[in-house]
Parts: sequence; C-alpha cells; structure tokens
Amino acid sequence: MQTYQGIIVDAISRRKFKGEIAVENGKIISIKEKEHENEQYILPGLVDAHVHIESSMTVPSVFARMVVARGTVAVVSDPHEIANVMGEEGIDYMLEDAGKVPLKIYFGVPSCVPATPFESSGAVLDAEAIDRLLARDDLYYLSEMMNFPGVVMEFPEVMEKLESAKKYGKVIDGHAPGLRGADLQKYVSAGISTDHESFTYEEAVEKIKLGMKILIREGSSARNFETLHKLIDVYPESVMLCTDDSHPDTLIYEGHIDKLLRRGQERGLDIYNLIRAAVINPVEHYGLDVGMLREGDPADFIIIDDLKSFNVMKTFIDGNCVYDNGKVLFSVEKAPVKNVFNRSKISIDDIKLTLLDSEIKGEQMEKQMEKQIKKIRVIVAQDGELVTGQELVLPKVENGNLVSDPGRDILKMVVLSRYSNDPVQIGFIKNIGLKKGAIASSIAHDSHNIIAVGATDEEIVGAVNRLVENRGGIVVRTAENLLDLPLEVSGLMSNLGGKEVAARYEQLNEEARKLGTSLISPFMTLSFMSLLVIPELKLGDKGLFDVTKFEFVELFADE
Repeated sequence: MQTYQGIIVDAISRRKFKGEIAVENGKIISIKEKEHENEQYILPGLVDAHVHIESSMTVPSVFARMVVARGTVAVVSDPHEIANVMGEEGIDYMLEDAGKVPLKIYFGVPSCVPATPFESSGAVLDAEAIDRLLARDDLYYLSEMMNFPGVVMEFPEVMEKLESAKKYGKVIDGHAPGLRGADLQKYVSAGISTDHESFTYEEAVEKIKLGMKILIREGSSARNFETLHKLIDVYPESVMLCTDDSHPDTLIYEGHIDKLLRRGQERGLDIYNLIRAAVINPVEHYGLDVGMLREGDPADFIIIDDLKSFNVMKTFIDGNCVYDNGKVLFSVEKAPVKNVFNRSKISIDDIKLTLLDSEIKGEQMEKQMEKQIKKIRVIVAQDGELVTGQELVLPKVENGNLVSDPGRDILKMVVLSRYSNDPVQIGFIKNIGLKKGAIASSIAHDSHNIIAVGATDEEIVGAVNRLVENRGGIVVRTAENLLDLPLEVSGLMSNLGGKEVAARYEQLNEEARKLGTSLISPFMTLSFMSLLVIPELKLGDKGLFDVTKFEFVELFADE
C-alpha cells in the first residue's frame, strides 16, 4: 500500500481538505482527512474529451509521453485521420501502438471515411464496415458525425451508421458547425450527443438546451475557449474540454488540458466546475474506466503545486507514477512505418492556369484581357478558425497565366491526390500572408491529400515535389532554401520523439513566418483549407467546393 498526502480537491463534494490517499493494487482504497504540512494539491487526472492523436504528428506511444507530463491520464481519440489514409489497418495500427503505454486511450470508430464523396481518400468505411467495427470491445463510440447535411437530409448510409451505434449502445459524437434551428433539432434527435464546433456562445447554448454536451476546444489553430469558457460556470454539467487538433509544439510548450484549467482559474471560473468539465463529465458521458478521486476508483490522479499556476508535479495512472517532476517514467520503442502514398512529381505545366495567348502582345493583349478576364472565387482564411469566407476578385495575369499576387495577399493554392496521379486542382486564397516562398503539407483534412500555397509557381512545385520524395510531411520552400519534416507514418506522423518533432515543427513555423505569414499556426490553418464539410469555400483534390451549397463551383464567377 502507498499513501499520498496533500490538499485534496474533491470536485464531487465540492470541497478542499488536507488529507491522505491510500492506494493498493491500482485502486484508491481510502481517502481520509488528515493534518500534515504538505501544501501540494491532489486532483483527479485530466481527460481530453476529443482528440486526433495524429495531429500531434507523433504516434500514440510518443503522444502519451507528452501528455502525461501535463497531467492527462486519458484521452477520447478519433483515429479519423489515419483511417482516411489506411482504413481499418490504420485503426489497428493506432490500437497496437497505444497498447504499449499506460495512458488510457479510448478510440472511436470514424463515421465519415471519406468525409464526403467529393474527394479521394485512401479508404472507405461504409455502413457495413462501421457496424463491424462498432461490434468490437476495443472501440468505444461512433466518432464525430461530420456529414451533418447527410443527417438532416436522412441519407440512408448515414442513418445506417447511426443505427449501428444505437444497436451496440455506443455514444455518437457530433460535428455541426453553425447548425441551428430546425436542422439542429433534427440532428440531435438522430441520437448525436456532443459538438465541438460551436462558433458562438449563443449557438452552444442552443445545442445545450437541446440536450447536447458542448466540448470547448482549444487546439493549435481552432481555439474557442475565450468565446465559450463562461459555459463552464453557467452549464457545468453540459461542458467538456478538448484539444481536437494540437500540434507537437503546442503540447510541448503550451500544454494540454492543464492549460485550460490554468486559464479558467485566471478568468475566475469555479475550480470544481473546471474539474467537472476536465474529468467528471467525459468519464460519465463516455463510460470511461478512469478514476475521479473516489474510494474504489482506479488510482488516476495528479499532484500539482497550486491551483493558480497548475504545474503538474506527478501523474499517476492505475496507481503507478508515470511522470515525476520533469521525467516521464516509461519509455517507448520506435514505431514501425506504414504508409499509403502513390504520387509522382509534378511540373510547372501541371499548375499553370492559362487564360490568354502569351504570344499576343501590347494593345491586343489588353483588349483580350478586357474581354476574357472575369472575377475569380477566392477562399478567405480566418486565423484560428476552420471556417472560411469567399470573395470575388479580379486575378493577376502574367504572360497570359493566372498567378499569385502577394501584394494583395491573393495566393495560388493547389490540392492534388496522394493516392493517384490525377490532375492538380488549382484555386486562390487570401489571408495566408506569404510574401515569397511556399508551404506544403500532406496533412490536409480529411483525406490527407497534398496541399500547397505559395508566392510563385516554381516555389509551389518545389515544395510539392519534396513532399513526394518524402512520401508525406511538411515543407517550407523558398528560392534559396528548403526545410522539411518527413512524416513517414501514413504521411501524418513521425516516429521520432515528441521534443524532436516539436523542435523541427517550430523551426518550420518560424521559417514560414519569415516568408510573411502572421497566422498563429500556418500549417494547421492550411490543413483545413481542403476540409469540405466546414463552410464556406474549400479546395479539394477534385475541385473548388462550396460547402453551403454542397457542390463544386467554377473558379471563375458569373456575376
């Protein structure tokens, strides 16, 4: 038997007291009030209610080492990213690697692989596959139902997937950005119980009043804590905390769920409500075998210095200390490499948009331009958000070709399939901010094709071709330099250590900022510009897509 003394924070009875916890065989066998001199605090271990481990760019075992150092003992994880690349084989890869570490990782069954039928993915999980996966005991819920139009319009295959989850008694996660009114009511009545995509406080309240649990998300790009944090005190039983998509530098340098408790304290939120959101609500909602600091519970708890700074001193999972004052107490072996990548290099001609005959010169060209140039649809990115706008803009034309216009911050963007040598799709985007160079990534939600944006065609092609050489990863390209981070596991994850990946990724971010971008997380923002289920305008590997209309649109607009 082991005993631990400190100021015990009991969120269930809503009180703090000096006491002692006794642990035996991985369980808390007693919690007693006891006077002592130890001023450290003992709290239940933290839970991330929704995360894509792949976004950490590390495999689950390496991710575990990063987050236990932040007091996280369990995560509810959607292996949606790798499933889009490798299907069921990818899900099994994540399960196998996660089984090597003490962090409690509860994987769900990805509901939308691919997210839409309007893009190329590496795999398809149809209703039959979803039913088979939900029958498994090692998969705990149906992951975020992003195809909310399919739910509202009652697409047969979508409804079959929902019915399978109900058949096996498994929770259904939601994903419904901006959905309100009658359509939202229909979405909720289909059995969908959570949402992590609320843009506004009012939207979140409407969802809560219909019975949904709201997950307040604070990832590397999409950050909703400032907008939604007051929900924690107003609706304490209906809120959970999650990171959704956090890149390795965020986890290493900023923190995980611990940073949200720290920020909540700074904003005067009730500590017991914060712990309820960070532990109790996700444990109860998903039925997790995770302790909540009660007698008889698994001994999953943390010791911190004080409630204000919330520095984690020790983390315990099932009674075992897995992190102690700066040192993670378990090691991991390098994970095997698995990938699907079938793309050849491209040329300048592949991304050229020819509008005018370049042989025509002077006054003739001007007259032809006046007749032929129409406004183009431009994606308008928003820093820290997954949603985009769109504008109609006259393009820049050089030698008869549509090109990037860094002076107006209107840049050429390309998306191309990583699964075949299909034609490159071309669009334009505003608010990326590059003045020179290009950035590219094989992390492109949700099918994870290749996406790149740049100031010149030459730099875009150079960045894309380095990605092809590496069979996935991240690249920053200028005329003088090229930096990369290979992601050899499915083009999404490295099998290097967390600190190594974080340092390299931060170096790439810094290089991108030198090229002119002021985005909080330029690669994270770029990765969502091909996500065809988040409004308004996106570019997929099959063309420019208007999410509000749920259909492809032409680059040139008829005004």
